[in-house]
Amino acid sequence: SIDSLSIGFVPSRDPEEIITATEPLKELLTEEMGNLGYDIGEIDITVGTNYEAVGESLSAGTSDIGLIPGGTYVLYDDGAEVVLTATRAGLSVDSDDPKEWNDNKPTEASDEQATGYRALIIAGPSEKGQELAEKVNNGEELTFEEINSASWAVMSSSSPAGYIYPALWLGEKYDKTITDLDNVVKSDSYGSSFARLAQGQIDVMVTYADARRDNEDKWQSEFGGEGTIWDETNVIGVTPSIYNDTVSVSKNSDIMDDDLKAAIQEAFINIAETDEGKEVISIYNHEGYQKAESSDYDNERKAQELVQSQN
Repeated sequence: SIDSLSIGFVPSRDPEEIITATEPLKELLTEEMGNLGYDIGEIDITVGTNYEAVGESLSAGTSDIGLIPGGTYVLYDDGAEVVLTATRAGLSVDSDDPKEWNDNKPTEASDEQATGYRALIIAGPSEKGQELAEKVNNGEELTFEEINSASWAVMSSSSPAGYIYPALWLGEKYDKTITDLDNVVKSDSYGSSFARLAQGQIDVMVTYADARRDNEDKWQSEFGGEGTIWDETNVIGVTPSIYNDTVSVSKNSDIMDDDLKAAIQEAFINIAETDEGKEVISIYNHEGYQKAESSDYDNERKAQELVQSQN
């Protein structure tokens, strides 16, 4: 018997919208936990003033459960423990090898659920872009000198797919980072990066793995591409997987123990399999949940170290 279970949500949407959308979760979770042998008195849902506030409440033990991104989890993992990773629809390719992405174009949606997504380093139709793509498609490794001879578009330094993970990729392959590249422009959106790429103003851009699917129509109609986005672009680098959001629990909550953690995992997985549950978790674009390990987020830890070292 538990008097009260408190859940903290991050304010990635308007807080009022989150509170309204997640109201049915109270009943769903009470019922699921009841089926697993837990009698819950009340469920208290709050939305943090910012992401850090939810991490701090888990560390302090004032929240029992938090729905937080991987980046927030690793910053507070002294007081928070990840129990689940959110899943979303995956893609038809999920390989470390850029040639595989090029051999299997166009990338399609997959029936499989995925716990993470890749960032891609994409070469465009410019002469330099084509030259780099040809080497990759011949199975050759690019040198740092070769990729540094290209002009790049990146996003702001807090963007996982548009900066942080591509910087990790450069670090792992070449012991370099984005600031070591000679020709870099910052884009205000992925759309403006694609427009520059289509028109040959840049040779290479970085983005999330399904961005070409999202911009397929605009490539010719708005961005000025001559052929299709699939004919004119090639992947020359693939970052480690960027893990999805977490359901984390507090290590310092008075009620948290291994049995309760296991029940929370089971309850969220079951809720996500119901129509009503799917609707609740769609506020965060979650489609389901899989059990998680702390080590799943090791690349996120490296990414955070990288961000801290550059600030």
